[in-house]
Amino acid sequence: MNNKFDALKDANSGDHDQNEENRKQKDGEKEKMERDKTQSSSKRQAVQFWRFYSHMVRPGDLTGHSDFHLFKEGIKPMWEDDANKNGGKWIIWVWKGLASRCWETLILAMLGEQFMVGEICGAVVSVWFQEDIISIWNKTARDQTTTARIRDTLRRVLNLPPNTIMEYKTHTDSIKDNSSFRNTKITL
Repeated sequence: MNNKFDALKDANSGDHDQNEENRKQKDGEKEKMERDKTQSSSKRQAVQFWRFYSHMVRPGDLTGHSDFHLFKEGIKPMWEDDANKNGGKWIIWVWKGLASRCWETLILAMLGEQFMVGEICGAVVSVWFQEDIISIWNKTARDQTTTARIRDTLRRVLNLPPNTIMEYKTHTDSIKDNSSFRNTKITL
């Protein structure tokens, strides 16, 4: 009898292992379908965005002072907005003539979710007479790990030289001193 139970046990364990294998395979397929669905949605959004962006004037083609803002839906490009009020921005001064390339690269990185922090509110490019300024805004200024990750990703996606000077400024500080980009001097 002992042998019959052993044989029965072995037969059942094989089915169990096969069922477990099938379950894992189905879970893997389900995860792949979800990932493909997300990627497909991101691709649609990128195509839709590009359809509009391709008809816009580029920052480098503007004369005089102009600002372009690109923010997530429902977030206003204002320090006082609920999504921004506890946050801040990384600021980079760029050489004249580089704003268009940097802006396009930045917004594509944002759309492609390369920052991987979920903290990004939006970005601004300011075209001035002598210099151009790019900034990326985030929700939580106190989270130094996240702000450092944003800085590092910004350096990487814009391919900035290691000696590029960047400044992080909280929106609270901007509100207190009623400052604009002009009150923060950064050069490359």
